[in-house]
Amino acid sequence: MSGGTALAQHSGTQAEQSACSRDAHRFCRKELGNDGAVQNCLQMNRASLSSRCKKVFESHGM
Repeated sequence: MSGGTALAQHSGTQAEQSACSRDAHRFCRKELGNDGAVQNCLQMNRASLSSRCKKVFESHGM
């Protein structure tokens, strides 16, 4: 996995993945299957993420 951040290092719990799944499919369809790339994509689209997914990033200090 790439990215070097807390979320990428453990690829997220099931609950975290669920919270961001819809956003990942919406914004990062091309990166699905590559956790580090999806995380980077979600961060780039952070302003448009659902509140549930934003909370996941905030919980990791991101």
